[in-house]
Amino acid sequence: MTDTIKTDVLIIGAGPCGLFAVFELGLLDMKVHLVDILDKLGGQCAELYPEKPIYDIPAIPMVTGQGLTDALMEQIKPFNPTFHLNEMVETIEKIGDPLFRVTTDAGQVFETKVVVISAGGGSFQPKRPPVPGIEAYEGTSVFYAVRKMEQFRGKDLLIVGGGDSALDWVLNLQPIARRVTLLHRRDDFRAAPHSVDQMRKLVAAGKMNLKLGQVTALEGENGMLSGAMVKGNDNETFKIDCNTMLPFFGLTMKLGPVANWGVKLENNLVPVDTEAFETNVPGIFAIGDINTYPGKLKLILSGFHEGALMAQKASRYVFPDKRVVFQYTTSSSSLQKKLGVN
Repeated sequence: MTDTIKTDVLIIGAGPCGLFAVFELGLLDMKVHLVDILDKLGGQCAELYPEKPIYDIPAIPMVTGQGLTDALMEQIKPFNPTFHLNEMVETIEKIGDPLFRVTTDAGQVFETKVVVISAGGGSFQPKRPPVPGIEAYEGTSVFYAVRKMEQFRGKDLLIVGGGDSALDWVLNLQPIARRVTLLHRRDDFRAAPHSVDQMRKLVAAGKMNLKLGQVTALEGENGMLSGAMVKGNDNETFKIDCNTMLPFFGLTMKLGPVANWGVKLENNLVPVDTEAFETNVPGIFAIGDINTYPGKLKLILSGFHEGALMAQKASRYVFPDKRVVFQYTTSSSSLQKKLGVN
């Protein structure tokens, strides 16, 4: 067993909301450790769409998921948070007032005065298409997410699906792939109309293929795809030559051990108050997509706001005898000193 780590705040989830919470907690002198089940920082942004543009971060007209993660990491540098990646929190036990003992599946034990659940919607996993033997190709020629577009340069690419993810990657990868074929079970798409229009123009210009039907079998050896057998809407079977496939059948949310942490749940979400985004357990907060309250919007900017108010209440648990004085980073010399700009 490793030694117990003592900290002011433990954040579960290192996505954008968890990262920005480090900043708000740091301004109030709280030391933070973060645990994330992924092997990288940035949560869903980095895992599912690292190169996909995000357009609704205030004052930043466009940023990628990875770009936002990088910027947040730069912003929280002054506070030196400690990250524990590839670990999943298994238990949270109340051992004081306020004090929690938190254990992970790696055997790490934390003692912390405040716990912040910033776990997105839990653990998101792509839905696997019902194609026999697809597991043999996963990670070599079948991928459920695009992490680096360059990986698909010059490929004969089959993209399966009819939602935003499928259409987005058709449009993003068509310029660099050798050939792109989009396969959907019907000629009707759930994606943004503009994306569908762009896709149809590429098809009309002969720059990509659109096929209707469903994959029934894969062909290839040693994990390397050579083609996909498809049952068309006319019940005829045909083959699509491809060496890479991207199936976008949506995501399955697995709540994981959150259900065992002693906090109240409501439709697989954590209800919180809107004063400090605290759960039914004093000292345990929930910010970002994992929480729910009247009027909740699942936006990154909403999670940033929730983190700021959470930090104000958290400081009362960590420093019960200290009066919290609200200050602005623009005018407070003490805050600027913490940020290294004074």
